[in-house]
Amino acid sequence: MLAYAVGRIGCQVSGDGDWGIVSDKPKPFGFLPNWMWSFRFPHNVINAGEPIPGCTGQYCNELPEGVYPTAFYETMVCLLLFGLLWYFRKRIDIPGRIFALYLIFNGVERFFIEKIRINTKYDIFGFHPTQAEIISSLLVISGIILWVWMGKMPRPNEPKTAGPSPAFT
Repeated sequence: MLAYAVGRIGCQVSGDGDWGIVSDKPKPFGFLPNWMWSFRFPHNVINAGEPIPGCTGQYCNELPEGVYPTAFYETMVCLLLFGLLWYFRKRIDIPGRIFALYLIFNGVERFFIEKIRINTKYDIFGFHPTQAEIISSLLVISGIILWVWMGKMPRPNEPKTAGPSPAFT
């Protein structure tokens, strides 16, 4: 989660195109800087948007309207989730369960961020999920299955219990 958070900082500062939908709602908290709520990604690396007046050379475009800076949101949430995983690292003693928790956290985080991100939607049995929503749902399901499965495995320091021995007659 920490590496994912740091990687998302790069997405935010480069403006690589994984931003959100247009931010047309009023800013909820006046103390927040405007760029935390609505950002136009000036000098973005994919040259999306319209030219910046007076700028020459590469990367001289910015978006015409402010969008949700989803990479910034993901950075903040992933740092928080990293803190939670770090907290649980010595409290969960069943091998594999921290990874299961990571899968669940990552899937939930990604699913909800996709609600405000620009993505292609697919038509599957009347539902219209994005590719990332499908993958994140699979991550959550895999994490839950792994959590349950690892709970049924014998612990390394626990003696294995023998079942009843069959009688051969």
